[in-house]
Amino acid sequence: MITVLIVDDSPLIRGLLTEILNQAPDIKVVGAAADPYQAREMIKSLNPDVLTLDIEMPKMDGISFLRNLMRLRPMPVVMISTLTQQGSPATLEALEIGAVDFIAKPAANVVSQLKSYTQAVHEKVRIAAHARVRSYKVQASQVNSPKSHNLRMQFRNDAVLAIGASTGGTEAIKEVLVRLPVNSPPVVVTQHIPPVFSTSFALRMDRCCSVKVKEAQTGDELVAGHVFIAPGDQHLKIVKKAGKLLCELEDTEPVNRHKPAVDVLFDSLVPLGKSVYAALLTGMGSDGAKAMLRLLQAGAYTVAQDESTSVVWGMPKAAIELKAVKHIAPLHEITHALLNACKK
Repeated sequence: MITVLIVDDSPLIRGLLTEILNQAPDIKVVGAAADPYQAREMIKSLNPDVLTLDIEMPKMDGISFLRNLMRLRPMPVVMISTLTQQGSPATLEALEIGAVDFIAKPAANVVSQLKSYTQAVHEKVRIAAHARVRSYKVQASQVNSPKSHNLRMQFRNDAVLAIGASTGGTEAIKEVLVRLPVNSPPVVVTQHIPPVFSTSFALRMDRCCSVKVKEAQTGDELVAGHVFIAPGDQHLKIVKKAGKLLCELEDTEPVNRHKPAVDVLFDSLVPLGKSVYAALLTGMGSDGAKAMLRLLQAGAYTVAQDESTSVVWGMPKAAIELKAVKHIAPLHEITHALLNACKK
């Protein structure tokens, strides 16, 4: 049984989340706190497996509380967030501090989509309960972004780096991107993320990296020193036109229940064969695994994140089980593995 403590200042939301979570046979809400101070005492007495935490609360905001919690008593946390342009920077900061995942705050019209919302909440809490939680410490990359990675290594002119990730991926992708030199081969990224968050995520990455990072748009040309991130709710594909590699966005059905999907990106790169250097990072499920096998069979270099550094070891494990992976590496070695493979 997964025990959950809900932290939210709204009695309505506390009641709604309690009702939703208690519908699952394997989840039990053991308490609900109206503010972080109450939550602190309830964590001590109830020892819950998972915390759901509202970002905006009186007395102490969710981010400050999360920072203290992850430093003193790291535990799985799912942020209850307003999925808006305004809410996305705070949610991305929460993931940076160590929250496992986030989900939309139940909306007024939640009744019309109650079944899918209930399933999503149950799934996120289950994933969080089994996630590998990092304690919060000010990392070197936060104090002094390693923009010193401007070492002029020489790479194959036709090389393309591709990254896929899901749960735990925003921080894992950051760890890979901050280590890239300014003349890195072009990078394409698919992270399972909602629409407004991908814009904030790309801006956040651009600020801490030597390479230029942007949200992909149809027609963007893949050039060295640039990273293109799939927008939320659109698939990213790479196409070759007039000898140039271009981004192409597709508003089609979800693949593996995801949009953007890693399989769509990786499959679009199969025709490039040996020019592709692909990494599959932390994430639940198996998105990207089958297409990674097709990449390997086409001559691409493939690497998967190891279990010990993954928040959720689902997608990399699926690729390894399919024998789609040439190399398994801890997160801090992924960039080196990719760059080393595509050196001239």
